[in-house]
Amino acid sequence: MISIRPSAVAGLYYPAQATELEKLLQRQFDQPTDHLHHHAKALIVPHAGFFYSGQVAASAYQSLLNVANDIERVILIGPSHRADFKGIAMSAADYFATPLGSVAVDKSIYPQLSRINGVETNDNPHDNEHCLEVQLPFLQYSLNQFEIVPLLTGKASPSLIADVLNAASQDADSLIVISSDLSHYLDYETARKVDQFTSQSIISMDNRGIDKFHACGCDAIRGFLQYARHFNMAGQIMALSNSGDIAGKKGSVVGYGAYLFE
Repeated sequence: MISIRPSAVAGLYYPAQATELEKLLQRQFDQPTDHLHHHAKALIVPHAGFFYSGQVAASAYQSLLNVANDIERVILIGPSHRADFKGIAMSAADYFATPLGSVAVDKSIYPQLSRINGVETNDNPHDNEHCLEVQLPFLQYSLNQFEIVPLLTGKASPSLIADVLNAASQDADSLIVISSDLSHYLDYETARKVDQFTSQSIISMDNRGIDKFHACGCDAIRGFLQYARHFNMAGQIMALSNSGDIAGKKGSVVGYGAYLFE
């Protein structure tokens, strides 16, 4: 029997109607950019509601438009917000649904990933999690035929995450997408300083100073940076802002950054 993981946050984090969602994505992708010539191997993008962080995320996803036919597998990895566990959780679902349609899960890599100590199939963390789901409409808008490997991190070491990313990206034309917001609930000016520090650490691939104070997806980021150093990737900041720039309330904000690695 085919298993479909239904949308958990359509209507909350992004529009529940396909036509409305497509119009919003079109507006966000239509913003000018000079980054279309990059061939992204990995993106780090935020996962807040599209009203808050969608434009930041789109600044990175725009780079995929010129390589829409080249990416077969998207390795999606981000933090579990609602379930505590150790290691990395794969989803047993065959498809993940959004208002734009269903995205197939590439289970061909699961046997190889399952042989890594600390990786298991566990749908409990995936059931109501938003951090991977909110990336799907951006991917559906910017790519053609692709499948996903949905991975949630519990308590996981950078080495474990780097090993999983290495294994998952071996036998297909792959893109890695790390889902993470930056600082949480600092005042506007403090958040800007902290997020600038985090951004510089990310593009210099220094994972030593990034923890939960800097990013909710710090484990995935640290593991990816270890992986990226091994493959001599180079990163750049695509966009950096926080919720105070959008909502105007600056006493307690959440930071959003988008980064591209080649």
